[in-house]
Amino acid sequence: MTEETAAPPPGATDVRDAVTVRMPADSAYLSVLRTATAGLAARLDFTLDEIEDLRIGVDEACAMLLTQALPGTDLTTDFELTGDGMRISVSVLTADGRLPARDTFAWTVLSALAGEVDADAGPDDRVSIVLHKRRGVAETA
Repeated sequence: MTEETAAPPPGATDVRDAVTVRMPADSAYLSVLRTATAGLAARLDFTLDEIEDLRIGVDEACAMLLTQALPGTDLTTDFELTGDGMRISVSVLTADGRLPARDTFAWTVLSALAGEVDADAGPDDRVSIVLHKRRGVAETA
């Protein structure tokens, strides 16, 4: 091991694994995504309560995005497994790139379940909701 490989460079992420799940933007497929979320969270030794929070959080993020997804497009979910948690980005192509409202009950629930939550829109009107849950961190609503 050299000095260069002993520690990651400043600002580098500690991503251990990355998984992408792409499926039709249809609520009929969400059970597959909830199962994938639970399996990946279990790999990181999340508690049963944390796993359930993530499952519900991913489901809620998808519900928020599927209402504006273009017909016939895919829902893409990127999972990044890090040393202390998981970052999940759920995205769909939309007609107008409108971000979900942050002053709704759904956003409040999502924030309580997932910890850190953000949303952004890309130049191609792809809207994403990003959840970042750390293992063993008590969340406050």
